[in-house]
Amino acid sequence: MTERDIAKMIDHTFLKPDGPEDAVEKLCAEAKERSFASVCVNPCETARAAELLAGSGVEVCTVVGFPLGQNTTATKIFEAREAIENGAGELDFVINVRLLKYAPEKCLEELKALARASKQAKSGVTIKLIIECCLLDDREKRLACRLAEEAGFDFVKTSTGFSTGGATAADVRLMRETVGGRLRVKAAGGIRTLESALEMISAGADRLGCSAGIGILDTIKKGKQ
Repeated sequence: MTERDIAKMIDHTFLKPDGPEDAVEKLCAEAKERSFASVCVNPCETARAAELLAGSGVEVCTVVGFPLGQNTTATKIFEAREAIENGAGELDFVINVRLLKYAPEKCLEELKALARASKQAKSGVTIKLIIECCLLDDREKRLACRLAEEAGFDFVKTSTGFSTGGATAADVRLMRETVGGRLRVKAAGGIRTLESALEMISAGADRLGCSAGIGILDTIKKGKQ
């Protein structure tokens, strides 16, 4: 794969609660320069990122119910609508793991409400479901993927990167086998090297969420020299 191919698969991410004052400005400048798929920022940074990326072709992604997924459905809907109003074109929702495990029918009900509200707020918005694989067994991972598909999500995503583990090739492979070509798969959490990125892509990932995108692309450049 070329540098550009991989760049178009990366959500260039800054979700830390701290960091330099100009972190979002730097993130967006890098995304424009490298033609990343999107930047992924916290909700309070969405409007600023949208302003910085206007007309660039780089999408603004933000997170909803992050990082635990334990907000009420109404809160998540408000977050999603506000994010769209602030310029987000992609939304990464965190699943309510406890609902998934103990009340899957209620989990599906919530997911349908989130998908419906998002699509009504903006036609063409991309919605991803973070299923937090590190907290689930394989049966639950497959169930989460099936519920995401039934609810109308566009992607399933491995991890927030803020729990007990990140993306693994085995989880990406399981998710890809479950959703086939009907949904896309995003791997996120701990993807810091070109080797790791290629492993996730080989396992079936369509998108990579990472803060190390510049280093990954620079490794490709160095390999060509």
